[in-house]
Amino acid sequence: MRMRLMEQSIDHTMIALWAALLCIGFVMVASASIPLDADAGSSYHYVIRHSAYIFLGMILVVVFALLPLSILEKLHRPALLIAIVLCVMVLVPGIGLVGGGSRRWINLGVGSIQASEIAKVLLVIYFAGYFAKHGSAITDIKVLSRPIIVTALICILLLLEPDFGTVVIITCVTTGMLFLCGARLRHFVVVGLVGVLLLALLIWVEPYRKDRMISFLDPWSLAQTHGYQLIQALIAFGRGDLFGLGLGEGVQKLFYLPEAHNDFIFAVIAEELGLVGCFFVIALLLLLTLRILKTARFAMQEERYFAAYLSYGAGIIIGMQSFINIGVNTGVLPTKGLTLPFISYGGNSLLVCSVLLGFVLRTGMERHST
Repeated sequence: MRMRLMEQSIDHTMIALWAALLCIGFVMVASASIPLDADAGSSYHYVIRHSAYIFLGMILVVVFALLPLSILEKLHRPALLIAIVLCVMVLVPGIGLVGGGSRRWINLGVGSIQASEIAKVLLVIYFAGYFAKHGSAITDIKVLSRPIIVTALICILLLLEPDFGTVVIITCVTTGMLFLCGARLRHFVVVGLVGVLLLALLIWVEPYRKDRMISFLDPWSLAQTHGYQLIQALIAFGRGDLFGLGLGEGVQKLFYLPEAHNDFIFAVIAEELGLVGCFFVIALLLLLTLRILKTARFAMQEERYFAAYLSYGAGIIIGMQSFINIGVNTGVLPTKGLTLPFISYGGNSLLVCSVLLGFVLRTGMERHST
């Protein structure tokens, strides 16, 4: 009887939105990785790898959808410890792998994992457990200070890699969850102002971040360096027009647009599927995020606080990462290396988003099965 209730409580709309994004991602990664596949010596190198990531992601969604949230709640403190250990390990020479000027990956021998991606999930678990336990006392400055200190510590470790994009996401997650938890407005404003000032300082002290900001404001002034990606992305949007050039017909992915299969895949969508295709992808991501937040709201109404905060955290990560990626591709935001959830190529990001979706599905299933 309980299994039947849980089967009936599965959010089929959420699964359909997720499946649609995975299908679009598979097709667009295949299209965008054509020149990269040629360099790799195989016509299907990236397609095969992305297919494997999708398959593993499906398994993770099922596993975490079947995992009782009570187990995760009991493990919320160890989750923080593991997040800190991972962020420290990646900085150790011989363990942390360097790529693109950053040390973000931990060498596992048979592969690698991106510490910051896993840390995002672990922090959401920790914050969900902490706010579920202390949420009613969040107006107390002592209770409020702990998540802020934890966030600051993780962000410092991430900046040493450096990984400024994940710092922004984690800051948004902490701020959003504090707001939902009922932090006092004056505390919220103070924390927000301090965070903005620190982010501005971090941009100012690093020359490459200053150049990225300049290229964001005037990409043509640094057309051959920091403004190159944005210019090529904007050209892709201009070429795509309303209905696009057609699937596989894009030109910018042919060695003009860096990271076309990853961070700038939305520009490839714009060129090949046009404005209509862009709006369709945005609609899917928006509906998925709203569906996640709706699930969290129902859990909050039922006073299942850990499940609610866990789903809110998942929704903030997926929603903010989508917003930032699309903003970067369209020139609305400064260039930042963040993938488009469920669409971009990248195993760590896809698997992490799959775990988050599993949490949300489990939240909905427990709502009807209790």
